[in-house]
Amino acid sequence: MSEFAFFRFKSNNLLTLEEEAHKQEIISVTEEVLDAKGIECDARIAKISGEQLEEILEEVRKLRKKRKRVSKDTDSTSEGVEEKEQMEEEMPYIK
Repeated sequence: MSEFAFFRFKSNNLLTLEEEAHKQEIISVTEEVLDAKGIECDARIAKISGEQLEEILEEVRKLRKKRKRVSKDTDSTSEGVEEKEQMEEEMPYIK
């Protein structure tokens, strides 16, 4: 279902090159957005207007951006802890 939405995005030239390169991620996030909107089949996606399609894609972009930000925050936090632990291990104990 969301693969069909992806191809509608692509055929309407709505996707960036980066989004096209991350097809599976876009499809996955689109699936979540469509589920949240109660859109369940290709027939309904085929009938969605271009304006509604753009709105769905905007929601997909927001969700994807939010996930990337959360992922980066989590990564940087865990990296900071790991660096601190590594520095503590490397520091010799001086009395």
